Amino acid sequence: MEEKTSIAAKLNWLRAGVLGANDGIISTAGVVMGVAATGAALGEIATAGMAAVTAGAVSMALGEYVSVSAQRDTERAMISQHAEEVRDTPDDLEADIRSTLEKRGLNPETARIAAQELAAGDLLHAHLMVHHNVDSKELTNPWAAALSSAVAFLLGSIFPLVAVVVAPAGARGLVILIATVVALCVTGGISAMLSEGSTVRSVTRLVVGGALAMAITYGLGYLFGEVAL
Repeated sequence: MEEKTSIAAKLNWLRAGVLGANDGIISTAGVVMGVAATGAALGEIATAGMAAVTAGAVSMALGEYVSVSAQRDTERAMISQHAEEVRDTPDDLEADIRSTLEKRGLNPETARIAAQELAAGDLLHAHLMVHHNVDSKELTNPWAAALSSAVAFLLGSIFPLVAVVVAPAGARGLVILIATVVALCVTGGISAMLSEGSTVRSVTRLVVGGALAMAITYGLGYLFGEVAL
C-alpha cells in the first residue's frame, strides 16, 4: 500500500513538472513572439522574455506553495481528528478499515484478519492510508512543490529564450515557432507516457494550443507596433 502511494506521488510530481515546463514554454514564447512582432531590437525582446520568465516562475512557485500548503493543513487537521478517534473509539476505526477492504474486493473473513493485523500496528496510520489514502508519515511538502514548479517553468522557458538569441533578425518569429513546437512535442510525449494516453493526441493538443497562443500574441504585437510607428 505504501509503495503504491509513493509511486503515485512521484508520478504526480512528474506530471506537475511537465505542466510547469509547458507553461514556461508557451508563456515565454508568447511574450517574445509578441515583442518581436513590434520590430523591437534583440535587447528589448530578451529583456521582455527575462521579465516574463521571472514573473512566471515566481507565480508558479507561489501558486503551488499556497495550494500544497492548504492540502497539508487539511491533512494535518484530518490526522489530529483521527488521533482523537484512535484514543476514544479504536474499534470503530478498525471496523472502517474492514469495511473499506471488503469494498475493495476482500472477502469478509480476510478483511477482518487484515484489519486486525493493521490495527495491531499503527492504527492511525493504517486507517488514514486505507480509508482516506493519506500517508500520515509522509505529508506533502509545499516548499518542494514550489521549487519543482519554478524549476520546471524555468527549464521550459529556456527553449524560446535561446531561440530568440540565436535566431537571425529576419527569421526570429520562425525560429521561435520551430523551437516551441519541438519543445512541446517533447513534453507532450512525456505527458502521454506518464498518463499512458495517446502520444499523437497529447502532442497535437499542446502544439495547437501553443501555436494559437503565439499567433495571438504575434498579431497583437504587430498591430501595436504599427500603431506606435
